[in-house]
Parts: sequence; structure tokens; C-alpha cells
Amino acid sequence: MALGSDGGGSVRVPAAHCGLVGFKAAMGRVPVWPGCRDERFAGVSGWESLEHIGPLTRTVADAALMMSVLAGPDPRDRHSIPCGDVDWTEVPADGGVAGLRVAYSADLGYLAVDPEVRRVVGEAVGVLEKYLGCRVEAVEPGWGNPAEAFAALIAAETDLTGMRRLIGEHGARMSPHLVTMMQRRWTAEEFTDANMVRKAVVNRMGCLMSTYDVLVTPTTAVPAFEVGIQGPTVIDGRKVPDTAWTGFTFPANLTGQPAVSVPAGWTRDGLPVGLHIVGRHLADAQVLGVAAAFERAAPWADRWPTDPT
Repeated sequence: MALGSDGGGSVRVPAAHCGLVGFKAAMGRVPVWPGCRDERFAGVSGWESLEHIGPLTRTVADAALMMSVLAGPDPRDRHSIPCGDVDWTEVPADGGVAGLRVAYSADLGYLAVDPEVRRVVGEAVGVLEKYLGCRVEAVEPGWGNPAEAFAALIAAETDLTGMRRLIGEHGARMSPHLVTMMQRRWTAEEFTDANMVRKAVVNRMGCLMSTYDVLVTPTTAVPAFEVGIQGPTVIDGRKVPDTAWTGFTFPANLTGQPAVSVPAGWTRDGLPVGLHIVGRHLADAQVLGVAAAFERAAPWADRWPTDPT
């Protein structure tokens, strides 16, 4: 069991690349302190409306067990909420998912996706439909790529003054991408435009989830790649920004919805691929219930990635 911090996917993305369960509960389920809440520490005090803390585990049951300890209000986090509506220890043993309405999008309508990821996730969605009795429909959620807006929201919620001071002292030891973002001269219009994009994503997601119980996608657009790069710049023959491979996860940070990554299967090279399950507002139990049902139908906990050596 381990804890991760997820401002745009940093619980679910490593889970997908390591063959683990990574759960980002609904906004406020797990109080965040001091991360994102303590103004004394530059870099730690940012991302307040995006950041979540969540478990990384081998099984859905272990993720739910961790949530039984983590969840609940804390007076130091003004976003934290009561959690008496979820019995976390009962979630993995919950009933079946037959009849649930599942929206499936292989690319959200705009992302480049590795063919092996498409294949593995497509087969996993087939398990939901054929073996678990879910009613699956292919959809395009209806919003454009919000990546630029997401970057602006990160900057808007960051202590730019404090971070620029740190860069002046330690910039040579920091990620070049972070340095570039922090040193950029952002405008007020970029920040307010980003908020408008966020509202559009929230509203369109709300419309989508009024028809479906969960939205299912890949967790990442590519399997794990070589160490030392930010990300691939070509996916399925398309030139993309080196952050494009994370495009499936951060919309759930914009909306605050619960989302989990569970192992969907394996590439032909033996690398794990994640299945991303997003639920309705505050429907944490249902998200974990679907993940647990898939785990029972396609167990993975005893399989490990292939050792390339």
C-alpha cells in the first residue's frame, strides 16, 4: 500500500504503468494537509482545487480499506466533506454491475492513442459488456482538448512568487518543464479563460453522466516508456506534445469526480495497461464496485510485468 498525490493523474498514471490500482476519490473525500493548503511552502501550497490524495494498491479491496482510514473531514481543509454515505469496507463485496450504463471512449475524441493500448482497453471493455452484463455505448464526451487550460489553472493555483524565488536559488536542479511554466509571464485573461474552459468541461461531463453511470477510457495513451523523457512526442504516427499521453486523467481533476485506474491487461511486450473508470459526482462506491467486479472477472494481482533483463 502507498499514498500518492493526484493533481492531474499522479495516482492513476503510475498505477496504470505499474499494474496497480490507483484511486482518486471525489474531491473532498480525503482531506489534504499540509499539501496544497499551507501557504508557508512554495510549490506545496498550489493546486488547491485540483489536488487529491489517494491509495495505490495491488487490489481494489486494499484501496477501499485504505479509504476507510483516509476519508473524512478535517478542519484544516476547507474542501473536505463528511463521508458517512460510503461503507468503504463493503465496497469490494458489493453486488454485480449487470445493467449499468457504461460510456466508452477510446480517445475522448481528440487524443492520439497507442494501438496496443486501444487493443487492451477494448478487450477489457468487452469483459464489462459480455461477462458482467454492462450496457456499453461508444461515446465522444463533447469537450475539446482542455490541456492548455489545465496548464493555466496549475499556474493560477501556484505560488508563482515563491516558486520563482526557488528557481533563482535551485533552478539547475529542477525539472526544465516546471521552470519554463513558472517563469512564463501569464496573463489574467489566460487564467480566466482557463476557468471558462473548466466550466465547459464540468457542464458537458454533467450532461454525459446524466445518461451513463460510468465513463470508461484508457488511463494513459501509451504504455510505460523509457526513463529520462517527459513523454513520447509521436503517438500512433501523430506528433503530439510530450505531455499528451496523460490526457485521459486530468479532466476528472477539473470536475472533482471519483476515478480509478485498474489493470486492464498487458501489451504484447508484457507491459501493463490501465483501465480508467470515472463515476458520477460523489459516486465513489459505484466506481470501486465496477473496478472490483472487473477485478473478479479478469484477475491480475498475481501477475507482474515482464523483467526486460
